[in-house]
Amino acid sequence: MAHRIQFKLDFDQEPKVYLDSKIAQLKAYRIISQSLDARGAPRGKKPVYHYIVDYILDGEEFINEVEELRTAKVFSKKPIIVGAGPAGLFAALRFADYGIQTIVIERGAEATKRMLSISKYWKKGILDTESNVCFGEGGAGLFSDGKLITRVKSPFIKYVMNTFVRFGAPEEVAYMSNPHLGSNKIRKIITEISNFLLGQGHKFYYNEKVIELIYDIESDHKKVIGVKLGNGEELYSDHIILATGHSAADIYHHLKDHHIAMKAKDFAVGVRIEHPRAAIDFLQHGKYADSDHLGAARYRLSYHHQETDKGTYSFCMCPGGYVLSSGTEVDGIVVNGMSNYARNSRWSNSALVVSVKNGVDFDASLDILAGLDFQHTIERNAFECSQKEADGRMLPAVTVGEFLSGKLNDDPLPITSSPSGIFKTDLTKIFPGFINEHLKRALVEFNKNIPGFSSNEALLIAPETRTSAPITILR
Repeated sequence: MAHRIQFKLDFDQEPKVYLDSKIAQLKAYRIISQSLDARGAPRGKKPVYHYIVDYILDGEEFINEVEELRTAKVFSKKPIIVGAGPAGLFAALRFADYGIQTIVIERGAEATKRMLSISKYWKKGILDTESNVCFGEGGAGLFSDGKLITRVKSPFIKYVMNTFVRFGAPEEVAYMSNPHLGSNKIRKIITEISNFLLGQGHKFYYNEKVIELIYDIESDHKKVIGVKLGNGEELYSDHIILATGHSAADIYHHLKDHHIAMKAKDFAVGVRIEHPRAAIDFLQHGKYADSDHLGAARYRLSYHHQETDKGTYSFCMCPGGYVLSSGTEVDGIVVNGMSNYARNSRWSNSALVVSVKNGVDFDASLDILAGLDFQHTIERNAFECSQKEADGRMLPAVTVGEFLSGKLNDDPLPITSSPSGIFKTDLTKIFPGFINEHLKRALVEFNKNIPGFSSNEALLIAPETRTSAPITILR
């Protein structure tokens, strides 16, 4: 049986050295949790790691927990999973745990082939509407930061983390407080997962789009009994999982047309803010910024405006990362952020987004998809601006100083990480007025929390609109 201990160490100290000095007859140890506290670093206080560790002594062994699976029901037809993003792949893996084979349908290409179409989009503005940053094996997360973070309290979190390690993720993913894989490692892991499932007899359809759900119109509750593919093929099952992600607008429209129960929900939109990585590292880690033990610095910011009851906050912070164009429609521009595992690019970025509320900022009582229209209007504004002032591919941008002052100057924009390029423009014409005002208020407040954050070195790149889906499909 293992023993548990909690302790903290300076960021450049090794837990093994500490444990050897404190525990006689130490045989082995496992890190259960590791989290960094660098809040005092800007004032010269040394960052520390907080650890929770299990260890064993001579003559003891670790007991590996083995999940006891319930008896699975018999499936007469293979379950169908629509979407091969994280949700779809993990659904298939969970079925595989019980020895149940599935059919996985993905509108885009395999993870190893998606980069071909994505590269054309970034460099030439040629969008493949079915295989892009959001659509394809691995989903949007394949070209995002690779953070494995959730605010949801679930008993399956440990299962998910251990599964990533099982398929090639670094061991630290199982215990770090903010585990990070990076886009480069996620692609390999996703391929390992799909190869495993193929080896277990699961069937994958790539580059095949579900265009309709098939309903049993004679049943009292209009039961879904199958799916129709773009090639005309029909597949039937008693169990169908929609794991289509937040950007599959066509699915939402199809469900609306068939009066499937959905509920509008609040979401958030805004911009990407990009700084030189060295600037953020210094603002967060102070004199320790160059240490190899710390890596690229992170931050998390939020501001609540009491009069409007709206929040503005950072989201999907990408240290040492890149800003990417990630649209799914030919007449829209969307931005997102990503980092590779090393987080060693010259820039750091984060979304800065403002809450958008149903019944206040859009009215879903008139149209359940009003939130979707709200997002797309902003995306089209950005595209039309790029077409008029640039080449339709480049991303709208401005410095923080220009955004706050409301005046554009003749100075060139700082160099960006984005492979699509940027052009200077007035971002306020892309967003509704309340988004602009709340971003301005928040930038002033954020500069108080991290002095120097809202500097003229910082770029705002627009628009970040796909933070989450504006619709929930009711179960």
